Amino acid sequence: MPLEFDSSHQHCSAMVDGTTCRSAVIDVVITTNDATHMSEADIGGRKVPITEAEADALTVYKAKDMRHHTIGVEPGEDSPVI
Repeated sequence: MPLEFDSSHQHCSAMVDGTTCRSAVIDVVITTNDATHMSEADIGGRKVPITEAEADALTVYKAKDMRHHTIGVEPGEDSPVI
């Protein structure tokens, strides 16, 4: 689901379960989903999975970046997977 970004008005929107979520970019919080090891954005109160490129574009316009690196261990393995 692509994130639509309106840089002239500094808003973004995304379609989630048939509903359009829209927010001013400055109100967007980007986090990491530990289960999927992917970035997601809180847009209008909804968590939206986004690409790293979309996350980086949002930060240019002052979205709050709360991402972190995740490390996991594959089942039956002792070494971490990054």
